[in-house]
Amino acid sequence: MKRDATRAKLALFIDGANLHATARALHFEIDYKRLLSEFELEGLMLRAFYFTAIVNDREHASARPLADWLSYNGYSVVTKAVEEFTDGGGRRKFKGNMDVELAVAAMEVADQIDQMVLFSGDGDFCSLVEAIQRRGVRVTVVSTLASEMPMIADGLRRQADLFLDLAELRPRIARHLNDLPMRPRTI
Repeated sequence: MKRDATRAKLALFIDGANLHATARALHFEIDYKRLLSEFELEGLMLRAFYFTAIVNDREHASARPLADWLSYNGYSVVTKAVEEFTDGGGRRKFKGNMDVELAVAAMEVADQIDQMVLFSGDGDFCSLVEAIQRRGVRVTVVSTLASEMPMIADGLRRQADLFLDLAELRPRIARHLNDLPMRPRTI
């Protein structure tokens, strides 16, 4: 297929933890293959980044299989190890913020794209969105207002050129039961 040079060049930036929480608040799971296909219709996809922190113990390693699958299926996965600490009450806690990594990647590709699609509702990204816009890039933010508690910071929604509610995308990107792997039958 010959690529049309007039199509807008775009890149996806997915805050994995934030998108997962948003989809969970809307009571569905994302089919990442369908998500990628949906946005490939919008323009020439230069890159689809997925940012996530990974816990390095077997008990909490649920993000690793997804990260591995994404890396083999068209996504540029950026990970870092989660930091573990004990809070004042003696409880085991985890910290794994990927905001800086996402911001650095966005600034690095800003001069190569026409549109940035940011999957996050985190208000910390307002300054990043503004900086990207100053470079002439249109920014679409994907999150939701349709959950019990809105998952997007008001300032981020206002700063975006376009706000896209994840609830509206659900019919096109939701994982269907028949998409799940078949379980082996036991006799």
